[in-house]
Amino acid sequence: MADMGAFREAVTAWAAGGPGDPARELAELLPVRTVVLLEGLSDVAAVEALAAARGRDLAAEGVCVLSMGGAMNIARYAQLLGPPGLGLRLTGLCDERERDYYARGWTRAGLAEEQHAFFVCAADLEDELIRALGPDRVAELVRAEGDHRPLSTFLRQPEQRTRTPRQQLRRFLGTKKGRKIHYGRVLTEALPPDAVPEPLAALLSTV
Repeated sequence: MADMGAFREAVTAWAAGGPGDPARELAELLPVRTVVLLEGLSDVAAVEALAAARGRDLAAEGVCVLSMGGAMNIARYAQLLGPPGLGLRLTGLCDERERDYYARGWTRAGLAEEQHAFFVCAADLEDELIRALGPDRVAELVRAEGDHRPLSTFLRQPEQRTRTPRQQLRRFLGTKKGRKIHYGRVLTEALPPDAVPEPLAALLSTV
């Protein structure tokens, strides 16, 4: 039986130069109504964790949360999935430094920004989550996840001495493959309901 994972795989293959028919067929079969375009898998983990915490099953609602493997791919995905392609509603979440990529991608796909909004994190999503929870709470969660020793070793590095605790933790999350994905979920699940970063909360409220 087809599921949203199959649709994500079909879209990714299409964006890489493969055929578009599998994605078109799955979009109608499931059916898919909205696609959330994200830079990477850590963003997907955070969005899905927040949705689950709020009792929502995005796939069952026809919402596909999709990692593009980099913000520079936004124009390609927007053209395939938006008005020039499947005609789906698009939204997304990006870092401040990626805003221009998203804006150009939206324009090239013929999307009106006010109708197909994307949301911007001040630095990146990890920074938003660390700021919302506070560095002490994030360090506590890192240690609870069994990363006490790696974090202690990391913090002893000379280059970390001039960084703030928030900067240190943000850098730590990116030092090992898969760590940002894991903590995207862990940190989001730990958020109090009234402390969800505004870009993440706004994104979820639109889908």
